[in-house]
Amino acid sequence: MKTFSQAAFLAAAGRAADLPPQGPPEVAFAGRSNVGKSSAINALLDRKRLAYTSKRPGRTQTINFYQLGEAARLVDLPGYGYARVPQPLRAQWESLVGAYLRARSALVAVVVVMDARHPLTPLDLQLIEWLGDVPLLVLLSKADKLTRAQQAATLTKVGSLIQAEVRLFSSATRQGVDECRGLLAGWLQAGRGNKRPPAKGI
Repeated sequence: MKTFSQAAFLAAAGRAADLPPQGPPEVAFAGRSNVGKSSAINALLDRKRLAYTSKRPGRTQTINFYQLGEAARLVDLPGYGYARVPQPLRAQWESLVGAYLRARSALVAVVVVMDARHPLTPLDLQLIEWLGDVPLLVLLSKADKLTRAQQAATLTKVGSLIQAEVRLFSSATRQGVDECRGLLAGWLQAGRGNKRPPAKGI
């Protein structure tokens, strides 16, 4: 889709004060550290290294913004839940992400990336509960690691437990890429005239 072919890095924010000004509709990507979030973004944007991937969990320490032409943005949030990251740094990340999610009226949807082999961790559920009624897409990443029967069972289980769009996804085989692009493009288009109000609290 043309919207995703125009992607370019816009800004990185390590503090709430560094967040770029509100602009076009944004879709944010969240997920546990090393769950395949950056790989999913690269697959959706048809790029190899626009969003930086690493085998070292906790590497992404900023909120990274990607401009999709003039019409939309994708936002890569720092990964959560990696125990070896020092507590002060974890607290800094949580404060930064909380500030973004509370006050960003341009945010029209959130994509929560989960490892299809280990979905719905307590931290995943905590984030989903806090997001409230924000449109939500759950990407069950690394689906290629499961058999077809396991994929079907996981999709059914996750879909029965949460109120969200749920899709199987693999950046390696490109399973689910086109379907997810279509869903996100629809949300971004709708969001141009219907941005959500800021959240009341965390």
